[in-house]
Amino acid sequence: MPAGETTIPPRVLVIEDDPKTRDSLLEGLRLEGWNVVAAADGAEALALTEREPLDLAVLDWMLPDQDGIEFLQNLRGRGSQMPVLMLTARSTLNDRIIGLDSGADDYLLKPFAFAELLARCRALLRRPAWTVGGLLRCEDLQLDTRARVAVRAGQEIPLSPREVDVLEYLLRYQGQVVTREMLERDVWKQMHRMTSLDNVIDVQMMRLRRKIDGDGAERLIHTLRGVGYRLGKAPE
Repeated sequence: MPAGETTIPPRVLVIEDDPKTRDSLLEGLRLEGWNVVAAADGAEALALTEREPLDLAVLDWMLPDQDGIEFLQNLRGRGSQMPVLMLTARSTLNDRIIGLDSGADDYLLKPFAFAELLARCRALLRRPAWTVGGLLRCEDLQLDTRARVAVRAGQEIPLSPREVDVLEYLLRYQGQVVTREMLERDVWKQMHRMTSLDNVIDVQMMRLRRKIDGDGAERLIHTLRGVGYRLGKAPE
């Protein structure tokens, strides 16, 4: 870092009703030098998102006034694209799909190691170095990487921050095979993990494909079983 340059610490919102867990998360994140605020329920959390700029939310699925899914739907319905890491004890594939479909960018199963939570928070706070602006196109799909807005056939497609990152990566490598290892390294920025991100990536790709290739549109995102993914027109 150049002399005299400072880094503004991220502002993180912790939404957790259990006082012991909430206090532990607050202490750990503040020890990282981050600015952290907390809410014990969804209503308080939504009020905080309207009062001050926030960079990331750590959200418990189970809240006293509304569940995390309802909170996410309210948050996204208000136009917020803030990255959200969901904490949950629900481990089925369907639960993960519901969470990601509702607007979560990543999830972490309870019980969890704080070091992994911190790594996932850092990954969500980072933006890929290859985001340089401009328009990327493939057939009738285009992505404005400056505004982070995707459009297909003239219709804007609502995407989460993580989905924009994945779509940009696929567009930059369109026509080529993109492996899970590439996505894990370059988008999630997490390699050499104890546990694989394959399930997270597969669910995220399923959700992205539903948005990009839904409503009878020509399929552009293709799964190459056992290999990875490719974006582009299907081969003749």
